[in-house]
Amino acid sequence: MRMRKVNSEVIKNKKVLLRVDFNVPLKEGQVADGSRIKAHLETISFLRANGAITALVSHLGRPKGKRDEKYSLRPVAAYLKEVLSVDVEFVEDCVGQPVERALCNAKAKDILLLENCRFHPEEEKNDEDFAALLAAPFEVFVMDAFSVAHRAHASTQGITKFLPSYAGFLIEKEVSILGSVRDNPVSPLVLILGGSKVTDKIGVIEHMSNKASTILVGGAMAFPFLAAKGYSVGKSKCDEENVNSAKHILKALEDKEVEIVLPVDVVVGASVEAKESEGIVDVDAIPDHLMGLDIGPKTVEVFSEHLRSAKSIVWNGPLGLFENPAFSKGTKGIGNVVSSKAKEGAVVVIGGGDTAAAAKALGFADEVTHVSTGGGASLEFLEGKTLPGIEPLLG
Repeated sequence: MRMRKVNSEVIKNKKVLLRVDFNVPLKEGQVADGSRIKAHLETISFLRANGAITALVSHLGRPKGKRDEKYSLRPVAAYLKEVLSVDVEFVEDCVGQPVERALCNAKAKDILLLENCRFHPEEEKNDEDFAALLAAPFEVFVMDAFSVAHRAHASTQGITKFLPSYAGFLIEKEVSILGSVRDNPVSPLVLILGGSKVTDKIGVIEHMSNKASTILVGGAMAFPFLAAKGYSVGKSKCDEENVNSAKHILKALEDKEVEIVLPVDVVVGASVEAKESEGIVDVDAIPDHLMGLDIGPKTVEVFSEHLRSAKSIVWNGPLGLFENPAFSKGTKGIGNVVSSKAKEGAVVVIGGGDTAAAAKALGFADEVTHVSTGGGASLEFLEGKTLPGIEPLLG
């Protein structure tokens, strides 16, 4: 998949609109985790080095198409100024006179951060007139927000109709690495799938099952598979829709040379609010009044054995309630294994969202080949879909 990549010739001394993903957690008016912001610094620095006046456009949260100070990007401007060690001008809107005035007063290498584009309902509707208004003061558009590339919004797709459009370094890196493990992985490839919903992973399993040798299933999504095989799963998260999806997947994989491996033991607790576990049980002995909240130590060993020969590993979804130390050991244990595999030369790619959060919280994010910035985007990409925010950049 080849994209038009940003280069010095097309952006030198131009007014550039750069789509980033600054949808970061805020606490008491300050950025609590700037990982997503830092992921864009290479592209931002490149634009500055080439004399561009760069305006950054992003969303934050879900303000439902109206101005809400709780979702203002103003705190992000202060954080970005500190990280870049340059002035960052915050602009009170993302379209119209405030943007035009700021650009008129800007000089080469200046950085502007526009207000939350989702304050306008037209953004998520991919309204063509709004996209034209967004594009009007600029000469070039650079798309660098892989994590929202699966959204057909005005600031991700619509704007490309009105400006010469190019891929930034972050989105190019994401597509290159994820594309390599999706389309041409070094065999054997092992998929590790967790999280809560089987339905979310059907497309990935169907698309990747022709390339994977093994699929390891943990987290809450393991229980619909266990139920589909006739096990009693107690109070574990398991609804009929996901059980039906699990049955569909198991049947579809019957004729393929890929093994699906389920947990053999789980750590159980009274509820997702439980402060401590109620012990470890085999999957055929989950008490009716308890729920599985992590894979057990025997499962960690089984999964580890399957990972030992892997040359490529793709992991999407935590294997337990990792935020709680009582239910984090399974995810941490497999994290240690994939970290070791990366050191041995295996390509280890971790999907975004909760998996990336788990990798960071449990200390192995920096030890693997790549941690994607995209949750839903990485899933849809691994399903083989062409994302609407990437399609206009191809060729």
